[in-house]
Amino acid sequence: MTDFIIALLSGFGAGMLSAWGVGGGTLLLLVMTLFLHVEQQTAQAINLLFFLPAAGAGLLLHQKNGLVDKEAVHHALPFGLAAAAAGAWISTAISPEVLRKPFGLLLLCTGLSVLWQTFRQKK
Repeated sequence: MTDFIIALLSGFGAGMLSAWGVGGGTLLLLVMTLFLHVEQQTAQAINLLFFLPAAGAGLLLHQKNGLVDKEAVHHALPFGLAAAAAGAWISTAISPEVLRKPFGLLLLCTGLSVLWQTFRQKK
């Protein structure tokens, strides 16, 4: 029952953060892997499924407000799709233990980057 409450609260919190434009998926990944003991690859798959509705809603709102650069989308889309497919294929060929450290390093670098930007903006 405790796992259900943790999952419910973390999903709600991640949804709120996503609605505010903050990376709620990172919170969701950390909760799933650290507290709910979900395997990293499974947690990342769940995170992607969680992200799709939030990204779709954001895209629709940006399109409605004229904030989508269609030329940039046309240039970036083929490369983004190819990179996503390659990354998915590679991640299934690698054991979760090999992915764990680089993913942790990515999260650490992302957090430090956000802190650095916040620090520079306050000056």
